[in-house]
Amino acid sequence: MADAARKDPYAMRDPRTQYPRPAFAKQPQPAPGLAKDMVPKPDHGEASYRGNGRLRGRKALVTGGDSGIGRAAAIAFAREGADVVINYLPSEQKDADEVIALLRGEGCKVAGVPGDLKDEAFCKELVAKAVKELGGLDILANVAGRQQFAKSIEELDTEAFEATFRTNVFALFWLTKAAMPHMPPGAAIVNTASIQAYEPSDILLDYAPTKAAIVAFTKSLAKQAAEKGIRVNAVAPGPVWTPLQPSGGQPQDKLVEFGKNVPLGRPGQPVECAPVYVLLASQEASFVTGETYGVTGGHMLP
Repeated sequence: MADAARKDPYAMRDPRTQYPRPAFAKQPQPAPGLAKDMVPKPDHGEASYRGNGRLRGRKALVTGGDSGIGRAAAIAFAREGADVVINYLPSEQKDADEVIALLRGEGCKVAGVPGDLKDEAFCKELVAKAVKELGGLDILANVAGRQQFAKSIEELDTEAFEATFRTNVFALFWLTKAAMPHMPPGAAIVNTASIQAYEPSDILLDYAPTKAAIVAFTKSLAKQAAEKGIRVNAVAPGPVWTPLQPSGGQPQDKLVEFGKNVPLGRPGQPVECAPVYVLLASQEASFVTGETYGVTGGHMLP
């Protein structure tokens, strides 16, 4: 990121060149991948996101908070005044430690809870720990996801298909069901869909349907939750530079040109999604529920 962006993140700049553009180097990682090993390193808002107190006093649980969009959301929530619990896989501890140290430096209460969201019992335990740690729960940001490409349906086995659905859809259901009894009127749930829900790639035959399911889940749940004064929305990112991509989310030959085909000509950075999560979690979006907001670099949602 340019020095000017670090000094003044609100300075007007050309969005096409604001962040790195392809070509990128091949950089295979084992799943789920680590942000610290990516070149260039993603911008999660560590130096570029400024808060304005829009979530002061809120209590947030963010899944996938160690890296990528989840990390950016956690940083933004903290800088907006929220206390935050992040979840991540045990293998992502190094990235998580960086986030926890950063958020503690912001003066908010923060805790990390490692564990696998494919386990229903753990999802219930995670919510219980977040409620205990924070003294309640006002925001649930379901960001964690699994993405592993397969070139053909013949290469996609049942185990992988199920793992993707359990991580992306089942966990969303388990976490939301456990969280809602603790959430007061005014609370917000923010899910993470994708442009893949509307423009599915041929190599993401399991991932894309999970994101379509999340869009429908969000719309359906919003109708139920409205009776409780809880808003439910989703963010649908386009190609974003996160560890999902080099760790099997994309083939390495596609990673080299990742984001090239969007109108802005580059992938998004996690920090560019963060303001939308903040908006949907905040009181400023008090009349917004059941919606899916695209952050796609110009690949418009229908």
